[in-house]
Amino acid sequence: MENSIQQILASFDFPVYLAPMEGVTDRSFRLVCKEMGADVLVSEFISSDALSREVDKSLKKMCFDERERPFGIQIFGHDEQSLVTAARMAETASPDFIDINWGCPVKKVVNKGAGSAILQDLPKMSRLTAAVVNAVHLPVTVKTRLGWDSSNKPIVEVAERMQDAGAQAIAIHGRTRAQMYGGEADWSLIGKAKANPRLKIPVIGNGD
Repeated sequence: MENSIQQILASFDFPVYLAPMEGVTDRSFRLVCKEMGADVLVSEFISSDALSREVDKSLKKMCFDERERPFGIQIFGHDEQSLVTAARMAETASPDFIDINWGCPVKKVVNKGAGSAILQDLPKMSRLTAAVVNAVHLPVTVKTRLGWDSSNKPIVEVAERMQDAGAQAIAIHGRTRAQMYGGEADWSLIGKAKANPRLKIPVIGNGD
């Protein structure tokens, strides 16, 4: 059995994650960040559709250096079968965990029902996360946002749902999808999710 996320994080006094960013956090950048003190690294996000079609650019995104461990491969998508296929393909690259991106706010991702679009359909979010968890042997984590907009911030419920679906940790960007990357992140809601007595999985705060 692979190490759990709790076991991985227990080796650090205060684990610092490098937030994945498309077009930025490639292998060279990640290695520099590792040298500068980042503890846990995650790949750029990889389209499950592209990965399942074995698109060369997506396959290359799974490559990493042993010095990057603990290392996670992040996937995104909206279709259960392609997410499951992508997760199994990612597992063959032998990362330490697989991360699902439920937070990307970019229009071309959201319009396909992926990324933060899933925050408008929490039952589907739970179902797809559980499908990935059940498809692989590696730990699965998720990254998401507070909610869709200012009137819809169900992050406490989302965190519980992800735990129930089998996710071993949740990273929360303290903004809604509507905020994109503007304004200030609301760390109080990240704290509220963390303080929920029912939540037992680690919470990674993100934003600003």
